[in-house]
Amino acid sequence: MDNKKLGSILIGIGVFFLISLVFFKMQIDDLNDLLIEQSGGNCFLDDGKCIHDKNQLPIYIGVLVVAATLALGIYLSFFDKSQKYVEESHEKIVGRLEETRKEVDKDEKFEFLLKGLDEYEKKVVKAVKEQDGITQATLRIRVDMSKAKLSSVLGELEKRNLIKKVPDKKTNKIFLKTAL
Repeated sequence: MDNKKLGSILIGIGVFFLISLVFFKMQIDDLNDLLIEQSGGNCFLDDGKCIHDKNQLPIYIGVLVVAATLALGIYLSFFDKSQKYVEESHEKIVGRLEETRKEVDKDEKFEFLLKGLDEYEKKVVKAVKEQDGITQATLRIRVDMSKAKLSSVLGELEKRNLIKKVPDKKTNKIFLKTAL
C-alpha cells in the first residue's frame, strides 16, 4: 500500500480516537458532577476519597495513543519517501539482473558454439570475438598459425556461417556473423 494512503488512514484513525477520548473525558466529568450533586455538593465519597483524586492513567494512555497515531500518520503522509526509493532501487536491481542474465545467456551460447568446434577453430573464434573486425594478418599472429592453416580454418568457419571475410586493402577483416 502507498505510504501516503496509509498515512491518511492513520490520521483518520487518530482523529477518531481523539474524538472518542474527548467524549470519554466528558462522560467521566459528567459522572463526577452527578456524584457531587448526589452527595450534596461534597466531592468526598463514602470511603473518604475525593472524586478528583482518582487515577487519570486511562486518559494519559489515550492521549499517548492518539499522539503516536497522528505522528505516524503525518510522518507517512508528508515526510516518508522510502517507498519511492524502494521502488526506484527495485527497478534498478531488476534492470541489472536482466542485463546480467542476457550476458550469461550470450556466454552460454558462445560456450555451446565452441563445443562444436575443433581446437584451431576455437582459437580463431575466440580471437575474433575479442576483437571483431580483426585483420587476417593480425589474427594469424594472435592465434599463432601459419597463413595456410589460418586460411583453411577461416574457410571452414565461413562454410558454417560463423564468420564473414570483408576485403580490406591487401588483407581481409574478419567479423562474426552472429552476435555472440
